[in-house]
Amino acid sequence: MKNLVLMFGLILSFSAAAAAQNNTPLVDDREGNQKGRIVQGVRSGDLSLKETGKLLKQQAEIRKFERRAKADGTVTPGERFRLHRELNQASRNI
Repeated sequence: MKNLVLMFGLILSFSAAAAAQNNTPLVDDREGNQKGRIVQGVRSGDLSLKETGKLLKQQAEIRKFERRAKADGTVTPGERFRLHRELNQASRNI
């Protein structure tokens, strides 16, 4: 039951990110890829509930920074670099 609730939460959280502006397509692709890897880890049982929670929190922080970067209509090269750096770390954690 907890996995079902967790999966529902995953779907809701990532669908909100998809509704945001799309001026960072590479970042969005990487986020989607990481989401799939997290979901696969939950399905296979490789990720515990605690590990999944930490990964989801990290993904939420990345999306939060991405929204702030997009807020002024322009994602600067520095913001883009930071997004990719954070996605690299998240990928290693997954």
